Amino acid sequence: MAHGTDALELFHPLIRQWFAEQFGEPTEVQRLTWPRIAAGEHVLVTAPTGSGKTLAAFLWALGRLISGALPGGQVRVLYVSPLRALNNDIRRNLEEPLSELEKLHGKGLGIRVMVRTGDTPISQRQAMLKKPPHILITTPESLDLMLASPKFVTKLADVK
Repeated sequence: MAHGTDALELFHPLIRQWFAEQFGEPTEVQRLTWPRIAAGEHVLVTAPTGSGKTLAAFLWALGRLISGALPGGQVRVLYVSPLRALNNDIRRNLEEPLSELEKLHGKGLGIRVMVRTGDTPISQRQAMLKKPPHILITTPESLDLMLASPKFVTKLADVK
């Protein structure tokens, strides 16, 4: 199992540089999670607040999106939150690193993160059909509605 900075060697150079500058060393949950995610395993991450779960879950996907290994045009990452109230927090926790990565990169990365709940206006839902986000954050109820929608279910076909 990868230890410390060894776990960072799994990532795109931009991700490695950003992470080292922002955090130094990975937390235990990150160190244990990233090699499994990189190997394509399904992972359930549970850990206390502040242990780095959000980055443990999303950093591999961000690196794959940055490198182009996960091209756009469809939803590539789906995050299902049991509580609608957490969705915007998760989005903010992703947008901050994305903004920092863009500054380090010197240009926009074009990675879109959107939230879809029962409160999402129809105009935003239609926009998601025309230009799906790379990362979609939703609730179980909204996911159920999307899976029942012939127009939207195709946008979820390549979720990794």
